[in-house]
Amino acid sequence: MEAHIYSSLTLPCSVIAIGAFDGVHRGHQEVIKQAVKRGEFLNAPSLVYTFDPPPRVYFQGAHMLSSIHEKLPKLENLGVDHVVFAHFDHVYAQLSAGDFINTLSKLNPLEIIVGEDFRFGKNREGDIHLLKKYFPVRVIEPVCCSIGNRISSTRIRQLLSKGEVQSSNSLLGWPAGD
Repeated sequence: MEAHIYSSLTLPCSVIAIGAFDGVHRGHQEVIKQAVKRGEFLNAPSLVYTFDPPPRVYFQGAHMLSSIHEKLPKLENLGVDHVVFAHFDHVYAQLSAGDFINTLSKLNPLEIIVGEDFRFGKNREGDIHLLKKYFPVRVIEPVCCSIGNRISSTRIRQLLSKGEVQSSNSLLGWPAGD
C-alpha cells in the first residue's frame, strides 16, 4: 500500500472509497472492502481518500478515534492499494464542491464508493447527487450492530465517553490493540 498527501497523486484509473474513516469501524470497513472488491473486479487500483484530522474533529473538536499512524495498518489489512490523506485545515475547508470534484478527476475513478450521508465541499455543499453527475457512484447502506443500531464514529465516541469500551470495540470490529 502506498500513502500520499492530498493532490500529490494522479492515476490512470482507480476505484475510490471516500470518507473520514475515523476509527475505521465496521461501517467504514464495508465501504473500503467494496472499493477493494470493485477495484479487483475492474482491474483498477483501490484508493481510500480520507482526511486528517477528520472534519468533525476539526470543526467540532470531537475526540479523534484514530490517528493516521493507527489508520494506515488497518487500511493495509483491508487490502487498499493507495491512501490519500488530505490535511483538513482552514484552507482545505474552503474548497468548493467543484474543487473537490476536480481533485477526484485526477484519480480517474471508474467508481466512487461512499456512505449514504456523504457530503463534501465548503459548507458541505456537495452531495451524492452532485457526485453522480461526474462519476459512477455506489452508495453503501449503513451497517448496523446486532441490536439494529447504526454503527457510527459518533456513537463509538458516546460509548467511550460512558466508559463502555467493550461495546465500542465491538462496533470498531478490530481486535483490542489493533
